[in-house]
Amino acid sequence: MHQPVRGAIAGAGYFAQFHAEAWRRIPDADIVAVADPDAERAQEFAGRHGIPRAYSSVEAMLRAEQPRFLDIVTRPETHLPLTALAASRGVDVICQKPMAPSLEECREMVRTAEDSGIRLLIHENWRWQPWYREIRSLLNQGALGRPFYLSLIMRTGDGRGPEPYAVQPYFRSMPRLLIYETLVHFLDTFRFLLGEIGSVYCETARLNPVIAGEDAAWIHIHFRSGAVGLIDANRISGPVPPPPAFGDLRCEGEAAVLGMDGWGRLFVRPHGAQPQPHVYPIPEAGYRGDSVHAFQQHALGCLLSGEPCESEGESYLRTVHLVEACYESAASHRVVAMEEYGD
Repeated sequence: MHQPVRGAIAGAGYFAQFHAEAWRRIPDADIVAVADPDAERAQEFAGRHGIPRAYSSVEAMLRAEQPRFLDIVTRPETHLPLTALAASRGVDVICQKPMAPSLEECREMVRTAEDSGIRLLIHENWRWQPWYREIRSLLNQGALGRPFYLSLIMRTGDGRGPEPYAVQPYFRSMPRLLIYETLVHFLDTFRFLLGEIGSVYCETARLNPVIAGEDAAWIHIHFRSGAVGLIDANRISGPVPPPPAFGDLRCEGEAAVLGMDGWGRLFVRPHGAQPQPHVYPIPEAGYRGDSVHAFQQHALGCLLSGEPCESEGESYLRTVHLVEACYESAASHRVVAMEEYGD
């Protein structure tokens, strides 16, 4: 029986709590330290999550602890330098999305990992939400026949008012917001469900004038399979807090239609029949169907076995390219083919 793998966390902010809680339920992981520039916050975080040591410097933490992997849960502008720091010490990286502020920085992260021989895994947990795993299973079983349409309507309300995004107030000043920070999840999940995307056409809007970026978007998608898709989203007209699935999904196939509500409940309606609930287990623990735990268990297993992760840094560039294509489409008012990004 092997010893648990030593890991360390960079960042003690809002989302890091979900990572730390999930790691505690993975027997093969041993989180030995956390680092945050705010030493007091790092110490409080360590105490709350049963982490033995806290640091104010990631470099000092890596030097002292010599972990097998670094779990980066910090602002995107720090991801490239922290990846480079880990790579210089031969430490594998699990990094939260957004991957980095620019496409070039994302590509540099991949090059840095490849040149140093470390693994770079992107913490894209959305596709690990149990409702999407179940939908993928149903599609694989042929329950809908050949799928030809996929849509997601997302509505939250945390972007309303003069002081929006109370939990993550830095959202207010981000020049790119909804697609970069939130819809990247759904673009990646659409890839997971129906395969690679050939082109996108996108329109955006800023509905709340107090923020810098966009808070509404409409993304028209053409899959390489011939299927079409639509993501219709805003952070203004929905509930606070939003339900776990963040929105309603519809997938139409030649044999049946599948619907998902904001709570992850699934309904399947064969053509010409009445919709029937499709019951499956939804974990109650953790973040949004325990998706953080599911991803981290997968990621650690891949580090131990050498098997490919579903979101290796290099393959995740396809999702980053989709984000870039959406912004290019919105700026140029044209359909953007993914061939323009080499995909």
